[in-house]
Amino acid sequence: MALNTVDLKPRVGSEIRIDKAELLSGGASPAIRQLLEQRGVVIFHGVDFSDDELRSFGGSLGPLQTTGYDDGAQDALVKVTFDKSQQRAGTAGYFRGTFHWHMDELHRDVPPLASILSPRVLSPAGGETEFANTYAAYADLPESEKKSLEKLTVYHSVESAYRKMIPEASEEQIAEWRKKGHKIHPLIWTHRTGRKSIVNGITAGYVLGMNRRDSDALLGQLLDWATQPQYVYQHQWQMGDLLMWDNTGTMHRVLGYDLDCGRRLHRVTLVGEEPLAVAA
Repeated sequence: MALNTVDLKPRVGSEIRIDKAELLSGGASPAIRQLLEQRGVVIFHGVDFSDDELRSFGGSLGPLQTTGYDDGAQDALVKVTFDKSQQRAGTAGYFRGTFHWHMDELHRDVPPLASILSPRVLSPAGGETEFANTYAAYADLPESEKKSLEKLTVYHSVESAYRKMIPEASEEQIAEWRKKGHKIHPLIWTHRTGRKSIVNGITAGYVLGMNRRDSDALLGQLLDWATQPQYVYQHQWQMGDLLMWDNTGTMHRVLGYDLDCGRRLHRVTLVGEEPLAVAA
């Protein structure tokens, strides 16, 4: 079916204008998935989904990833918040990483396909979410750089992310982070469609076969390149919004806000469909 859409920026992000009932029917889901891959981020205003509706809509797009918590619970829905009364055990430290550019769950062989967010409590100031289109960023690289970058692989881990957030970590903290393991991913992801995207962010530890200084410089330069304004959409949240992003072709981060304000968004995540890791 044809969607009524408005591009938010030339290189990233589209709004889809559709009513709630049609979204929940699932009839538009194939077209939404196609647009998501093309544009990286899609938003809907005034949808105001309940948790059950959020799960149902997500399920119409593909299988949902179930999260296990320290308290033994399993759920497809995750509450993204620093409100301790709403948090599941073991999630507080994880959410601190959301303030840095990242792709979700790069400690997996097959990262999640996409995620969907619906706000429940918004911050009085700050808390905007930014998305960088790494397909578009790759496409604009000089051809000579593309060829050299496509040969490189990168060590990704939860430990690498936390070391950047907590430089003076204890041995116990480091040991806990290392339990999450690591993956070796290509710096440039060649997708099954033939399109290519940059794989980078806070979990990137170092480029294999390169000294640390040169590795840090390269990863930093690529991050700066991929997060230039022309590749980035910044979402100003409103109650009733629904937002989806392609986790295989974008990076994202949240901008700073008062962690005591109760800001809370509910999220469901689509199971990954395409392997990324090249080695354990």
